[in-house]
Amino acid sequence: MNEGIINEEASVEKGENARMASFVGAIAIADLVKSTLGPKGMDKILQSVSSKEGKIEVTNDGATILRSVHIDNAAAKVLVDIAKTQDEEVGDGTTSVAVLCGELLREAEKLIDARVHPQTIAAGWRLAAKLAKAELEKAATRETNEEKFRERLMEIARTTLSSKLVLYEKEHFAKLAVDAVLRLKGSDNLDYIQLLKKPGGQLGDSYLAEGFVLDKKIGIGQPKRLEKAKVMVANTAMDTDKIKIYGARVKVDSLSKVAAIEQAEKDKMAAKCAKICDHGINCFINRQLIYNYPEEIFAKRGVMAIEHADFEGTERLAAVLGAEITSTFDRPDLAKLGTCDLIDEIMIGEDKLIRFSGCASGEACTVVLRGASTHVLDEAERSLHDALCVLSRTVRETRTIPGGGCCETRMARAIDAEVPNTPGKKALAMEGFARALRALPAIIADNGGFDASELVTRLRAAHARGQDTAGLDMVKGDVADMTELGIRESFKSKLHVLVSAAEAAEMILRVDDIVRCAPRKREGQ
Repeated sequence: MNEGIINEEASVEKGENARMASFVGAIAIADLVKSTLGPKGMDKILQSVSSKEGKIEVTNDGATILRSVHIDNAAAKVLVDIAKTQDEEVGDGTTSVAVLCGELLREAEKLIDARVHPQTIAAGWRLAAKLAKAELEKAATRETNEEKFRERLMEIARTTLSSKLVLYEKEHFAKLAVDAVLRLKGSDNLDYIQLLKKPGGQLGDSYLAEGFVLDKKIGIGQPKRLEKAKVMVANTAMDTDKIKIYGARVKVDSLSKVAAIEQAEKDKMAAKCAKICDHGINCFINRQLIYNYPEEIFAKRGVMAIEHADFEGTERLAAVLGAEITSTFDRPDLAKLGTCDLIDEIMIGEDKLIRFSGCASGEACTVVLRGASTHVLDEAERSLHDALCVLSRTVRETRTIPGGGCCETRMARAIDAEVPNTPGKKALAMEGFARALRALPAIIADNGGFDASELVTRLRAAHARGQDTAGLDMVKGDVADMTELGIRESFKSKLHVLVSAAEAAEMILRVDDIVRCAPRKREGQ
């Protein structure tokens, strides 16, 4: 039928085949991250094939795993995208969203086998999602007392970190994360919180340092300590004093001419340094290299010069100090300089670093992470980043909900209650949606090595008796009150998981053709 219409190198999968391919791809992705869910989740080793070293990462962060996997299946890519969005929006719940979407499609597969039309399933899911959303709103509570709210944040941080590598130090890290987020005073700009990784020691040695720590050394002959600093952050070339004639062709008739050119370059640099110092600063930070001669001039004028190589660090530093990055120095009146109370040199392990204390934006702080190896540190950074994201969102949207599969069971119960009042086959789709929600606590129990079917059955029974805050205690492998255990999650994160998974699953469900376009011809072929 398609002969002569579609390019012979293009391919089309139709109807049932297309749907199966989509389902298989999405469920495979969900199964890939499924085992990392919950406090007893397993880790994955990701090994890079392309790099020479064969770089490896050990992680159980859903977004990191999915980002690293090369995928050819279209539906699987949709799942990867929703996990990425979840990561960017909320920071946590990336595994949950992929697993819930996979479970919904697993249920859809059974319904399609039972001759239920995809549009009917989608309509039933929409009804179910609406009911689940309303029930989630009911379960959410808001804490107005400042002391109690801080405890709520601690509970959320502990819950977020309990599924990570830092589980055994979760109390310590939860405190670090809450202290850092509360310093932001309601802002959600995480740029002010810097995560600095230093191998050595153990995870428990990690600490929160006030101010901003820069992984650089102070130049030779410069003052090592500076109080009441006026700082200029610049992005300008400070390396032209050494004449670069390697690539150029200069015709001279004597060596003294070369010396004259060199001197002219030096004078130019001296004039530039004088202009910089005339701004009334005592600290100059440059994104680019600072050569010996300008460094010498700055040292003579009592200005601390710091060369810096990565741009992100410079931008962050400028934000923290309340400065703007300058590149021209003719208008001192327009230059926005930064201030801080103290700049000094500190030692972490064997490395010397520069600390900026009492910055213009008082929110700035640095979490110094210590650990046995770079792999441990990378995972600790990812874990802490997730916790910081969730906490900063919770500070803005203060509602929280009980964790441990409690809300999933509540939402499933609310949907089941409405099923008898729903006519036609939509009721079957709603039942499927409720089963998919209950699959999440079952997976958490499975990963913990407990009998999932027994635990989930007991959890349902507890909710049927009116114990609305009952959830899974993964330490004892029992059903317990989540409020008493202090297992709480962010309302925003859970809502995002529910909505994103339902939308993505519906989108994959409605696919009936997959058209692979022909590859573009190379020129000259």
